[in-house]
Amino acid sequence: MAVGTARLRAYRDDGPVCAVLAALARDRVPPLPGAVLALTASLVLLALGPGARQPVALFAPPLLLLLTGAAAGHGHTGRLDWLVPPIIRAIEYGYLAVLGFAQGVPAPLVFLLLGVLAFHHYDTVYRTRQGLWPADWLFPAGLGWEGRMLLVAFFGLSGLLPFAYAALAAYLGVLFACESVVSRRDSGAAAA
Repeated sequence: MAVGTARLRAYRDDGPVCAVLAALARDRVPPLPGAVLALTASLVLLALGPGARQPVALFAPPLLLLLTGAAAGHGHTGRLDWLVPPIIRAIEYGYLAVLGFAQGVPAPLVFLLLGVLAFHHYDTVYRTRQGLWPADWLFPAGLGWEGRMLLVAFFGLSGLLPFAYAALAAYLGVLFACESVVSRRDSGAAAA
């Protein structure tokens, strides 16, 4: 696999659900059309009222997963396929922010979760540009973008959204920070 393709796949931050869908699709689904449709669908669903008692936006993750998950295994070799990871980031961050604020999750929890995710994505980009790759187990352990959104949607339906934000921020913060420190320590020891 080419380095550019491997980077784009790492930047997507796909989890185990996307891996299953990608295996079923066998690299036949191009990534950009689904990502653009997913962005459009998420904007429409979030505009339809994330603040309602049972907001329709809670059902966005399964739809978004169907539109973008099957393309996770694609080579991302198209001219504009580099746009797919930023589109996925915009969808994930936007969904978590809009849903959290609309459903009354305390602002510090929303910002904390978004900060943890931003750290992880920045760390992934920075490391891959230096030729250091996150551990293979990190993306499934981090649930992938789809797992995080599905988990938040589930807890949103059950009325425990603040708990979900706090638990995800704590779990992912420890996971991403520890993996980053250990990985950099090990790469520094190997270089010495």
